[in-house]
Amino acid sequence: MIPTAPVSFRQKLLRLGKYKTYYIMFFPVALWYIIFCYIPMAGVSIAFKDFSFKAGIFGSEWVGLKHINRMLSSRDFRRVMGNTLELSALRILIGFPFPIIFALMLNEVRFPKTKKALQTISYLPHFVSWVVISGILFSFFSSGGFVNQFIRRLGGQAIPFMSSEELFPWFLALSALWKELGWNAIIYLATLSSIDPQLYEAAMIDGAGRWKQLIHITFPSIRSVVSIMLILSLTNVLSAGFDQVLVMINAAVQSSAETIDYYIFRIGVQRVNNYSYATANGLAKSLISLVLVVTANWGAKKIDPEGGLW
Repeated sequence: MIPTAPVSFRQKLLRLGKYKTYYIMFFPVALWYIIFCYIPMAGVSIAFKDFSFKAGIFGSEWVGLKHINRMLSSRDFRRVMGNTLELSALRILIGFPFPIIFALMLNEVRFPKTKKALQTISYLPHFVSWVVISGILFSFFSSGGFVNQFIRRLGGQAIPFMSSEELFPWFLALSALWKELGWNAIIYLATLSSIDPQLYEAAMIDGAGRWKQLIHITFPSIRSVVSIMLILSLTNVLSAGFDQVLVMINAAVQSSAETIDYYIFRIGVQRVNNYSYATANGLAKSLISLVLVVTANWGAKKIDPEGGLW
């Protein structure tokens, strides 16, 4: 093997100059992450302190694992963590495969105008805030809403969509699916559009029908993207749609629908000087999320060497 000559500092500068446009475009993104993601990480230390506004983050009294032990012995923490995992599992079970199916169905539409219209209609709910969506859903599915009024007129009994502890997690997952279906399908549509048409033409010559083309060409072409998207979805598995839960939760379903993010908001913001305990909960959530992502990436690499993020 012929050894390569080391790259000189001048060559490195020339390489940077060659791609300076891309670095300039990336600079605001990097700056945003530094200011809002990396610098605030110093605040994690208050999970091990009795935080005081007067003393500040670095001047507050160090108490070690006091708040961690309080968290681990708390029934509320175990309850909200169970609720979060249940709701996240529902959101992934319902919300992950359907955008793939929708993208595959949309890819089969042969009329460009119809395809564009369906895409536009499916994208629109993504750009509407959960505050507005919550109002729309309440007017349709509350006890006095349109759907229950229609059920009563048919002689049935009203269904407590938004006040039943058993139905509410499903209601959250299905409403999230409706809102994000079209937006989540974009990456799959882009991947499908990059598949070489000659592969389908060759398959048709060999006598393969639409189903066999789907199995032997389409699925293998999007397999790595699907695994990457699954790993990325696990990064937010413990968030479980905080903004959605915040505007839709009510007293009737709080015990079964309160997630870890809402719990942190409730104990950290709505209560006075409880920031250390709330930070300990947030730290535990982040560590569990890290373990899930690393495990999922390891599993994806085992199944498909090109399927992981790193």
